[in-house]
Amino acid sequence: MASAGKASPDSVDPREIAQFEAMGSQWWSETGPMKALHRMNPVRLRWLRDTMARHFPAADGGARDTARPGVLDGLSVLDIGCGGGILSEPLARLGAGVTGIDPAENNLAIARAHAEETGVEVDYRAITAEALAAEGARFDVVCAMEVVEHVRKPAAFVATAAALVKPGGLLFLSTLNRTLKSFALAIVGAEYVLRWVPPGTHQWEKFITPRELERMVEDAHLDVIERTGVIYNPLTREWRTSRDMDVNYMIVAERPA
Repeated sequence: MASAGKASPDSVDPREIAQFEAMGSQWWSETGPMKALHRMNPVRLRWLRDTMARHFPAADGGARDTARPGVLDGLSVLDIGCGGGILSEPLARLGAGVTGIDPAENNLAIARAHAEETGVEVDYRAITAEALAAEGARFDVVCAMEVVEHVRKPAAFVATAAALVKPGGLLFLSTLNRTLKSFALAIVGAEYVLRWVPPGTHQWEKFITPRELERMVEDAHLDVIERTGVIYNPLTREWRTSRDMDVNYMIVAERPA
């Protein structure tokens, strides 16, 4: 739930930027407008961590130990649309060298202040994905989580995100499926009944089906290697991965070496 980069004809929607920038210091409030993202963060972080650990060997060529604090040591990770740093910080705590980019200076100010307060090192930059790609930047891992449904031209955005991935590297994307079920749960339920996120946070017509997203990734010359749904259990109040991709889902793709 963040935006993709500074003013760009390809990806950034100014209305979306203004909406997320308005959240200000509430980014890190677990009872504020980002509470749904805070609740979802542990399950997506585990999936990211475990997938990276399986894909990239350790420095000695052996397997990475997911129980070790520095499990992501040596990996460069880009978090596109980092917002207040809710995902960037825990990735950095796992040992990754993290760069977080976002168009909203207010968001980055919050992210930098929180990182300084918690002693976590993240390189936050106010730059677009397009501008970063034009610089020739490349990363082992690129994450664009809850971003693609907020950009103006999803296919162009995915192509740009893919261009930032090194050969042999990974691109992680998460978004919302365009189904009647997602309209009922993510729009009506989450925004107007449960008030998990402010009304108007999402536009159902901008949701993307898994096949549409995978086709965008394939057109960018990456290979989708894994996919998973993410569902909420109202009894335990926890999120978990699932085969059900009707509402929230995540995919990971590899750039051939």
